[in-house]
Amino acid sequence: MRPRQYTITPKDVDRHAAHLCQTHLKFKDHGPKCQASVLLNILFYAAARICSITAACKALKDAPSDQAVYDALAATLPDLHELQRRVNRALAGDLPKALRRQKQPLAIDLVLIPYHGRHFKDEDEVYRSHPKSGTSHFHASATASVSRKGCRLTLAVTFVRKGEDLEEVVQRLLRQAARAGVKPRYLLLDRGFYSVGVIRYLQAARVRFLMPVVCRGRKLSHPRGPSGTKIFLTWRRSGWSQYTLRDAEGRKATVSICVKCRNYRGQWKRHGRQKLVYGFWGLKPSSPEWMRALYRTRFGIESSYRQMHQARIRTSTRDPLLRFLYVAVALILRNVWVWVHWEVLAERIRGGRTIDLNRLPFRAMLLGLQHLAEELLGISDTTCTEYPLLS
Repeated sequence: MRPRQYTITPKDVDRHAAHLCQTHLKFKDHGPKCQASVLLNILFYAAARICSITAACKALKDAPSDQAVYDALAATLPDLHELQRRVNRALAGDLPKALRRQKQPLAIDLVLIPYHGRHFKDEDEVYRSHPKSGTSHFHASATASVSRKGCRLTLAVTFVRKGEDLEEVVQRLLRQAARAGVKPRYLLLDRGFYSVGVIRYLQAARVRFLMPVVCRGRKLSHPRGPSGTKIFLTWRRSGWSQYTLRDAEGRKATVSICVKCRNYRGQWKRHGRQKLVYGFWGLKPSSPEWMRALYRTRFGIESSYRQMHQARIRTSTRDPLLRFLYVAVALILRNVWVWVHWEVLAERIRGGRTIDLNRLPFRAMLLGLQHLAEELLGISDTTCTEYPLLS
């Protein structure tokens, strides 16, 4: 007998996403026109169109004014610390039970959104990093993600301030992942976390990790020869070693080193030998190639960030609370998209399930939310003018 067929509509997705946001973010009604459901529809519409709240309110015929929406958000949103707590609850609200049954590999990375302006209240709101997109100032967030059967879910997100120690950021993310019921099997970190503080904390917490090594020291062309971690760039064959870091305060941390040497095969305008240097602790690798393949699994988080930016509301506000909210809405919508594939669109097979993320592309889901908001609030597709359009 053929299995029963069901139809998923944008209204079903909108209902689930709105219920998840309303349950945890707790938006409140602010006047007769700025009800919580209307606010969520406007947020989803702006996320789907990758536009600002102002542009969304102008495009929707029966939507309240943009200033009314901003006033409603200012009146209903808590402080940044409480908002982070609520957002993390929303991110963990749809986690599959399979992720809680055993330890999972986690990927931690920084999300840097370029910012061209002054701080809002405190100077530490704006993060400083290497120049990108014409600025060295950013609004920064850090996320912890887990991947299972090709589905990448965001477990936790936290706001990162200027000058904040990254070991505190890692500690907050691991604590939130534990509250969600997911224990780390090992961590895959970006090179930005290569520091004495992070290494010492993870070793004290008995958490295994793998990260690229930042090569510092004298250059290979220096008359006295290379120094520091740049010595590993002189290797011609793959191998193993150890290295001890020291920070400005005199603290030390020792990590195991894996150097993977290979040819630049098929890479555009690159020739010769490539040296990949990794620092790790607690792992028992079988070969340098195994280490390279293991760290490559972290690259999927970059795809998650690209999808997050496809649903991030654009803004020019200096308020870090609103900027963090817009990032959170994008992450929640992406988690909803993964949940739909895991719980609804997955093909159940013996001993597991098969997931095809092409059955409902992320942009297609957002387009459905956009059309639903236009259906509910109407669309303003006319422009008044003093002169007729001559054909």
